[in-house]
Amino acid sequence: MSTITGSKKIVLLVAFLFTSYFASAQFNQSAFENRIRPDSSLTNEVHFNFYNLNYVRNYEYTNDFHDGYTLYGTQLQPQIVYYAHPNLAITAGAFIRKDFGRNGVTDAKPLFSLKYHKRNLTLIFGSLEGGIQHKYIEPLYDFERTITTPIEYGTQLLVERKKFNLDAWIAWQKMIYAGEAAKEEIIGGLSTETTLAENNGWKFSFPAQFLAFHQGGQIDVLKEIPISTVFNGATGLKLHKEINTNIKQVYTDNYIAVYKDFSPTKRRAYEGGFGVWLNAGVESKWGSLVASYWKGNNFISIKGMPLYESVSSNLYTNGLKQSGRNIVSLRYAYQKELIPHLYLDVRFEPHIDLDHTDKQLQFNHSFFLTYKQDFRFFKVKQAGK
Repeated sequence: MSTITGSKKIVLLVAFLFTSYFASAQFNQSAFENRIRPDSSLTNEVHFNFYNLNYVRNYEYTNDFHDGYTLYGTQLQPQIVYYAHPNLAITAGAFIRKDFGRNGVTDAKPLFSLKYHKRNLTLIFGSLEGGIQHKYIEPLYDFERTITTPIEYGTQLLVERKKFNLDAWIAWQKMIYAGEAAKEEIIGGLSTETTLAENNGWKFSFPAQFLAFHQGGQIDVLKEIPISTVFNGATGLKLHKEINTNIKQVYTDNYIAVYKDFSPTKRRAYEGGFGVWLNAGVESKWGSLVASYWKGNNFISIKGMPLYESVSSNLYTNGLKQSGRNIVSLRYAYQKELIPHLYLDVRFEPHIDLDHTDKQLQFNHSFFLTYKQDFRFFKVKQAGK
């Protein structure tokens, strides 16, 4: 395919924006969420919470910024939940991941958390309601981490009101002891959405979110490696219209994303950058369609999808720099609860890199089956009752 001229790029972008108006930044991810909260009606009861995610995610990519590969396997998250108080739940369990085609278990981690909940506030200590449950946009947080690294340990504060939501969290990624040849790593962030106006099915809201990563420490032996601190943030406007016919809703979610390296010693390819993330979509009985455009400049992400970055982390092109990135995508998802507690999610996500049209159309496709259910075991008898 020959290189597209500047005028043709403009025509393509205008066409994209026009069609996308009739076509959200994110698909509905609620089927992947597994939120356990204290419940006054369950006080002193012991439950078994079972969560199972089965996945196939295949990248048919040949570009310089995101490798082509396949993830195929299953996850289990069995947990025992003790509702110790109307405002307190204690959970203990395990995370187990098995990638098909590999011997043994791919990953296994313990799960433990204390969850305090009162009115609109939830405080969590231990294994967090993390990953895509933070509701970051994809340039800041890659959806694939639902498969590869869904477990976070730390502290989380959630506020859930009708017109305001907040998720503030901090997670310890690597803890070190004195004399270790390693750096400690900590990450945290905040994600909020404020409803500015809502009437007759229309909803106008203001999202704001950020991630911060710090690598350092004072008790390691790697003093030649300097401290590293990196920031990603995004803010924008969202406009949704509920229709409640065969077309459930149409909407547009638009963000400005930023990257900044606050490290005392600058070692990365760029010290700062930004991106524009424009999205519009439709949800219907036949599935969800999302049209997106990413315009990045010197953008580096802490946990975002590599496709949108200006520095490559690919196997064979690691470190390759491209200041400007221009990606157009049109993504489709079909999501359905097949039977109670069993959720199907099928996705097809093609994109075109406007700066490398010789690579032609690239796409990834996914197939997910999620089963989640809560079972009551027994009620703990209280002394004297």
